[in-house]
Amino acid sequence: MARPKKLKHRKLDRTLPVMKTNAGGIDIGATEIFVAVPADRDVESVRSFPTFTQDLHALADWLQHCRVDTVAMESTGVYWIPLFQILEARGIEVHLVNAQHVHHVPGRKSDVLDCQWLQYLHSVGLLRASFRPEQAVCEIRSLMRHRDGLVQMASVHVQHMHKALDQMNLQIHHVISDITGQTGLAIVDAIVAGNHDPKELAMLRDHRIKASIETVTKSLVGDYRGEHIFTLKQSLTAYRHYQKLIAECDHEVQQHIENFQGKSDTPAGNPTGDSPTALSPISGFDLRSHLQRIFGVDLTAIPGFDVLRIQTMFAELGADLSDFPTPQAFCSWLNLAPKVSTSAGRHIRDHKLKTRNRVNLAFRMAAQCLANNKSYLGDYYRGQRARYGAVRAIKNVAHKLARIFYHVVKTRQSYDETVFAKLEADNQKRRLRKLQTLARQMGYSLLEVHA
Repeated sequence: MARPKKLKHRKLDRTLPVMKTNAGGIDIGATEIFVAVPADRDVESVRSFPTFTQDLHALADWLQHCRVDTVAMESTGVYWIPLFQILEARGIEVHLVNAQHVHHVPGRKSDVLDCQWLQYLHSVGLLRASFRPEQAVCEIRSLMRHRDGLVQMASVHVQHMHKALDQMNLQIHHVISDITGQTGLAIVDAIVAGNHDPKELAMLRDHRIKASIETVTKSLVGDYRGEHIFTLKQSLTAYRHYQKLIAECDHEVQQHIENFQGKSDTPAGNPTGDSPTALSPISGFDLRSHLQRIFGVDLTAIPGFDVLRIQTMFAELGADLSDFPTPQAFCSWLNLAPKVSTSAGRHIRDHKLKTRNRVNLAFRMAAQCLANNKSYLGDYYRGQRARYGAVRAIKNVAHKLARIFYHVVKTRQSYDETVFAKLEADNQKRRLRKLQTLARQMGYSLLEVHA
């Protein structure tokens, strides 16, 4: 094996007490990885390695030779994943660090010295590891994120179908709600097959379509040009191909969920004994029961939560929230906790942090679904929206839902709406006082009438 080239590096002024004496730092790149270890462990405390698999194993061997048992690395794209898995299998503790947290600390002078700076920060305890669920959850997470990509690519081909119809001046996709539904696909298949008679195409209309058959017929009168029909045919073929890939991905996800060890010892078939309420695309797979088995509690009882939203949360979080010691820590990770900053005794406005956290989005979607919900949480959302507007109301309610989710999953106690009965009663009293005050201002008085 060729001797690694000698790298120039500077000596850091270590004025802080070292908390982790066996800490290392790794700077990840697409084709080269730089590694730093404590200066007293090797003559060359900074080395570079290519990203081939055998070189990654050589990197792990060198870390073990230098008695390094914990390393810090930035989460750069997906380049960190192979090395992370190799080091984790070797028993080396890996701290995956948010790159923004490192960049906010001054001291780095070049990209070559990144690993040395990471090693120093990690050794003095200034770096905090990012949350990463267990390996079984990471497998499901990878599949679910891949599925999201397939759905996005399928939607692109649906847009191509719309474009081809617009170019032929066919307005069918404006008359029916979904061109990929039963009626839409039947009509598109007939058009691609060569049937261009509006009356015959309109006969494919499903009885559940709200538009009349006359309206559907008018929407199918257009200029059926060969080049646009060819484009429509290829877009339809691509859409169905992605639907097939999505179904295969769903099947793979279901197998992982079936084999996942949850908190409940109840058999995976139907833990509650209730009739299945949510079946995934493959017949006989009760997703709701499996999620209840995994979490040990039925999360669909929480207003705004459905099985697909819970599946997304599980794929990103898992069922173990022990890495979050408090609800505040959990909400802070979600970027839903309020940012309260003070200086000289005065509150200062903090900049909004942009986040791509999928769990954050799931809680926000759950909050938005409470707009017409007849529950305390529904009333809370409507009150927040009237007071602060829709944007802030969604975040406030998502924060409350996150705390409820944390409590239910940690304690495995079913969601109980009666807990909010006292809060609802207080809310009714406040509303009554408000109405009485308004009536007095207008010169009226309210009389209580018992129904």
